[in-house]
Amino acid sequence: MRNVCARASGHPRRREQHRRERVMNKWSRRAFIGAGTVAGGGFLLGVAGFTFAPSRHSLVSADAAAKGQLTTWITITPDNMIDILIPHCEMGQGASTALAMMAAEELEADWSLVRVQEAPAEDAYANGYIIRAMGGGYVPAMLGRGVDYGAYKAMEWIGLMVTGGSTSVRGTGEWGMRVAGAAAKEMLVAAAAKQWNVPASECVAKSSRITHAASGKSATYGELAPAAATESVPTSPTLKNPDTFTIRRTSAQRLDLPSKVDGSAVYAIDFTMPGMLYAALAIAPVQGGKLVAVDTAPADAMPGVKKVVKLDEAVAVVADSFWRARRALAALKPEFSDAGHGAVSTDSIFAAFDQALGPAPAVPKNAARTITADYRAPFLAHATMEPMVCTARVEGAGAETLAEVWAGVQDPLNARSVAAKALGTDVHNVRLTNFMLGGGFGRRLPFTFDYVDLGVRVAKAMSPIPVKTIWTRENDLQHDYYRGAALSRHAGALDANGTPLAAHSNYTGGGNDEAVFMPYKIAEMAAEGKKAPHAIREGQWRSVLNSQHGFFKESFIDEMAHAAGKDPFEFRRGLVTEQPRFKAALEKAASMSGWGTPLPPGEGRGIAVCDSFGTICAEVVHVAVSPEGQLKVLNVYAAIDCGDVINLDGATAQAEGGIIFALSAALLSEITIDKGQVVQTNFRDYPMIHIADAPKITTAFIRSDAPLGGLGEPPVPPLAPALCNAIFAATGVRVRELPIRKTSLKKA
Repeated sequence: MRNVCARASGHPRRREQHRRERVMNKWSRRAFIGAGTVAGGGFLLGVAGFTFAPSRHSLVSADAAAKGQLTTWITITPDNMIDILIPHCEMGQGASTALAMMAAEELEADWSLVRVQEAPAEDAYANGYIIRAMGGGYVPAMLGRGVDYGAYKAMEWIGLMVTGGSTSVRGTGEWGMRVAGAAAKEMLVAAAAKQWNVPASECVAKSSRITHAASGKSATYGELAPAAATESVPTSPTLKNPDTFTIRRTSAQRLDLPSKVDGSAVYAIDFTMPGMLYAALAIAPVQGGKLVAVDTAPADAMPGVKKVVKLDEAVAVVADSFWRARRALAALKPEFSDAGHGAVSTDSIFAAFDQALGPAPAVPKNAARTITADYRAPFLAHATMEPMVCTARVEGAGAETLAEVWAGVQDPLNARSVAAKALGTDVHNVRLTNFMLGGGFGRRLPFTFDYVDLGVRVAKAMSPIPVKTIWTRENDLQHDYYRGAALSRHAGALDANGTPLAAHSNYTGGGNDEAVFMPYKIAEMAAEGKKAPHAIREGQWRSVLNSQHGFFKESFIDEMAHAAGKDPFEFRRGLVTEQPRFKAALEKAASMSGWGTPLPPGEGRGIAVCDSFGTICAEVVHVAVSPEGQLKVLNVYAAIDCGDVINLDGATAQAEGGIIFALSAALLSEITIDKGQVVQTNFRDYPMIHIADAPKITTAFIRSDAPLGGLGEPPVPPLAPALCNAIFAATGVRVRELPIRKTSLKKA
């Protein structure tokens, strides 16, 4: 997937002038400065800027022709291999393969000749396509070039190269890779037409070769690439009709899998280099706490220990092996302050939530029946398979500090900035190498790089010796950026016929328009957030706020259906007659599951549908509950409308992974707080489901005319409510608090 050197030599400052020359493109800096300016945190393009700004994909190196670089993202070598540069990390989601497929499709490439590499952490690869993912279809065509270039320059200035929010395919893929592939194809055709002195319209590109039937001439892309690289890069190349796709919509082999299977894949935790030392950390257990005192003598006397490093909020032991560092750390008894948060607990946080919510929302007084319910969701950790780790080598001091950093992050540019800030040096004095990630789920997103910050500070204390700082599972679980806890208070009203009149909610823990949206045709619907701040730090967790609100809203609509005496599927379907995508997803999931067919006693089905990241996902969960209350999840059926699918096998894996991730959280997971600190320490008290617990998962993808949606996150929100609704169908027990293990499931 990428070149990883055991020994990285040289420093970024010494290479900076060469790097700038290499990536700045044929467009001059003076022209760039004339096109727009940075102001207020963004890049502003004037009218001339939108008109004359270069295409984002046209930014290539000065020696593009020599090496066959046709666009920013595509280089073709003389042996006809196609190298596609991907400005996203690979963390198991398969984005690198999907993005390469989108480029290769438009390029008419031979898929067997395609290679991918993650773009380096350099300004030239800042990713502005995230803006397109959030609404690219609404940008007028005449403004598209300026918007893309302006977004790129804004992200370059901010320092973002992020992978997250289900934006890779629907942003970079749709607006970057497709266009780059189509542009490269047109350049190759133009080069062939000039060489053969024939009309370009008579040249055909297919399987990495250009042919001219009338003359019998043909050439590989590799043979034509040097000449093609001198052609002007098309701004708006013609894209293929989806009906002619030959690579997309297939199950092309994932490009990242072979190295994972044969063990050659390198993760940040695998990285090593000669002379490297290891560090183990003890961090203030209460967020915001500081190191007050520590007697270093016990650790100093232990074998292999090189130094005990005192930081503001932590103490680190550096040794010649991680085992020795960890053993020595255990011999210390550091004292930390609690930042005034020592009285904070899970109970105090939820008590504040309850007070902030107040009484249930008001509903029409003329209703035949009213329904009220509270739902509770806990803090959750990301618990990635690979814990946080950062290796760094630091030389010099102050503004002259030079550093090399090796880590696995979801945003290399932001991580580079964090390292630079921690060292008090310029970002261009820091060189960051990113690796495959052993899971992300939001823990390695921008502004969560505490492990990079701590890692470079420890390395600075050992300068110039490289140091790998490894977080233990205990560090990882107790110092996460947690999925927020939340409490939601609902009230609904029905008329005498069971028709819903109102569905209102007040909630704490955060929310947004997407998370609280309900597709149902109900006369009165409202959701209002209430503030109840606390000291626990939070971050983005797979599906973000949708994970809590999916549980809240789809559990409550189910309660309304039962109160109305109606089948939960039919109740929902009757309320989405003006939402055809939701209706189709619900109907597909119900059909797949055999909804309505009899089940044995103690079994039940539950249904839920949510819209997140541009994708609609309906799920049916089938459970069995024993008379003693033992739960077994038998089947999950998911109907997913993400507009279109790039890689069918990859999409299925994404859906299955999201469902298992959500199932584990719904059944078992909870982070609790006592005396200001996290109670859980490892998987023994923050359990995950095992293979034996996994249900049979059946997925179906609905192709629609909608823009591409996300896939890594949308299968998460419907799972918990569908599961809890199934439990109610099987037992009559309504689960309103997660995780489910806290509720007795003995039949009511």
